[in-house]
Amino acid sequence: MTTSELQKVVSPVLAILIFVALWEFWVWYMGWPTYKMAAPSDLWPAFWEYRELFAINAWQTLWRTVVGLGLAVVVGTVLGMIMGLSRVMNDALYPLLVGFNAIPKATVVPVVALVFIGQHDFNTILIAFMISFFPISVSVAIGLSTLEPEYRDILRSLGASRFTVFWKIALPKTLPEFFGALKVAVTLAFIGTNLVEIVTPHGRGLGSLFDSGRIASNYPLMFAVLIALALLGILLYYIVVALERIFAGWAERRPT
Repeated sequence: MTTSELQKVVSPVLAILIFVALWEFWVWYMGWPTYKMAAPSDLWPAFWEYRELFAINAWQTLWRTVVGLGLAVVVGTVLGMIMGLSRVMNDALYPLLVGFNAIPKATVVPVVALVFIGQHDFNTILIAFMISFFPISVSVAIGLSTLEPEYRDILRSLGASRFTVFWKIALPKTLPEFFGALKVAVTLAFIGTNLVEIVTPHGRGLGSLFDSGRIASNYPLMFAVLIALALLGILLYYIVVALERIFAGWAERRPT
């Protein structure tokens, strides 16, 4: 393992350990009991006691989030391509997308729950999609609309079709912006999933488990759920990072 590869592993692990140590120290210093604030040392017993519930609910949250994010990638990419390749469509759709994204999704959840009564899986996937497709659409649209006309004109003068121009120039240029937006969309999709799981009665998933801990004033359980959500988010984030290195590694510029 090279020094650079070792640093990629050691740096985040060290940062997490420092954060956990500061958290533990702060709770001890303030003298907070577990019913007011849980310390990191209180979380493992909660994980172990409710390990079966964590396994079941984590899977429920994860697969709905992934499906919602997948739909956001497909729809967001298509919308971004439409707006990026057509100025008219960009002018027509952009205000609608901005206005839709400005609506707090917490206010949309009850409406969706009433419209699709009893469809918990569908509602959760829908909100995860609604909250995460916007950055993908915008990034793809910006990447395509800022394509240098010189490249396009040269290829067209050589007889290249519109599809060839898109495949050879536009698509590779858009990939860095796309993956940057996808990293943001991953966390947003988890927010959408948990909104539904917490707000909807008889919900399932880690959000529902968090709400159960809140009702029982079980702070270790609540914080354990938050840590579990963070770990799932980190997992999906690094999956996106791995895909980015495969498909857009040529654009990576690391600070020295």
